[in-house]
Amino acid sequence: MKKSKAILITPLVLILLVLVFPSQVFAAEESEHNIVEQPGVDAEDMTRLEATSTPEPEPHHHLEGAFLDWFHNPADWIEMGADERFKIIVAKNIDTLSDDLNNNRENHWNFIRQRMRWWQKFKLDEDVDFNSRLVWEFRHWDEGPTGAGQQRDKRVDFDEILFDQFNITWRNMFGTPVKGVFGRQDIILGRGWLVLDGTPLDGSRTIYFDAMRFTYDWAEKNTVFDLILIHQEAAEDAWLKPINDEDRHVTEQDENGIIFYVTNKSLEKTQFEGYFIYKNDNPIDVTAADEPVPWPSAVWSRKAEIFTFGGAVEHRFDDHWSARAEGAMQVGDKEEPFTGRMADLEAFGFVSKLDYNFNDEKKNNLHIGYEYLSGDDPDTRDYEQFDPLWGEWPQWSELYVYTYNLETMIGETTNLHRFNVGHSFKPAPNWQINTDYHALWAAENTSDQARYAYPWYNVVSNDFNTSNDSKFRGHLFTLWVKWQCCPQLRWHWLAEYFSPGSYYSQAIRDGAYFLRFNIEYTF
Repeated sequence: MKKSKAILITPLVLILLVLVFPSQVFAAEESEHNIVEQPGVDAEDMTRLEATSTPEPEPHHHLEGAFLDWFHNPADWIEMGADERFKIIVAKNIDTLSDDLNNNRENHWNFIRQRMRWWQKFKLDEDVDFNSRLVWEFRHWDEGPTGAGQQRDKRVDFDEILFDQFNITWRNMFGTPVKGVFGRQDIILGRGWLVLDGTPLDGSRTIYFDAMRFTYDWAEKNTVFDLILIHQEAAEDAWLKPINDEDRHVTEQDENGIIFYVTNKSLEKTQFEGYFIYKNDNPIDVTAADEPVPWPSAVWSRKAEIFTFGGAVEHRFDDHWSARAEGAMQVGDKEEPFTGRMADLEAFGFVSKLDYNFNDEKKNNLHIGYEYLSGDDPDTRDYEQFDPLWGEWPQWSELYVYTYNLETMIGETTNLHRFNVGHSFKPAPNWQINTDYHALWAAENTSDQARYAYPWYNVVSNDFNTSNDSKFRGHLFTLWVKWQCCPQLRWHWLAEYFSPGSYYSQAIRDGAYFLRFNIEYTF
């Protein structure tokens, strides 16, 4: 199918969905810990998450008319909405860091992603809603990888239609200020550092959790308590079978979790967060041949029992200065790759950011940040590498998450020192430009550890190795140009370039770039 036909098919498919599936859509329930509610936080930070779960904008539409009025409220007990996202991605060397093909794996990426979502809220009672959302994303490939020794033909992957929301929301449970959400839902805690994406293997198509969430709002003390129970299956059809099921896995292993999260705003201009997270990982029995993607679960699906204790503080000092810092320690047990040995886990992570807002006409902002994620010390039998839990999403770079394909897996960012400085401003109404520089180091050298060098040896790169005498990962530059005309229409252009440092072997030290054009419309 030609590219033009693939683009034109989108509105036709949306009309078809409107006619065929009018009762299977979703209006997302707002999270108490959504980033836009926190003091001193720019909501634009979360645009790095391609599949944002922030509440949908209020329907102040330009396309007024009887049909849209009916579509948004076909009855007093139904609310509906839809959105569409179109993006073009062009990239090179993002998961090989080499101009030469490794194992005949293509190092050029050129493809289009089109995603449509349709949601509905059924008001079953004054305090009870049923929410569902259908999502369909298909891709048109010009260039891109499929696996070792294979190339992707030019084609359209129509993929699946699935529910990424399917839950009951019950407010004021049993006459108390407790809200319960039962079923498939989006969950973002804090800034999403450790809890945001429950389905990292399908990119930004979905981020859902299969969970029960209980939220108690102690208004008198400006404190919110969350208790969350998670049961996440690797196979996406474990609970709800997709239409045109492709037998995909959406996470690396079957996962169980318990989260206790407290948010307090008792002090003026200050927010405190404290949490305990338990995550139990259970490997799935698959081989590389079972996977439709080139990153076989057999490599990184490992058993683990992780106990994470952490907290954050965020404060606005005055009209100009604000800061946030978050840290967590991890203990437990984790299986080493390939050896099968269960090692004691002792890891630590920290992330921080300091902002200065000029409060001028152009909304100039300067920020600096530092992040540390511990790596595994090769001189001990313990396992010191920090586990990002459900934080495997592009938090500060769309490009760099792919380079971890050479060490752990895409998105599993760890073993890191990151220093960041950046600037943003609005050159004109509705426009914003963000620039960032990141200097990256590894916390530990890993070249002598077969568990790092071997996993991808026969999958992606024959040449991957790291240096014993350097920990410098490299320089990363990012540029965002954003435009939003109104609550329902926005676009952005993103450019990133990574210059690898001497942490990587000479064979994989070529520059990589990532370019994306993204446009979204909410009906």
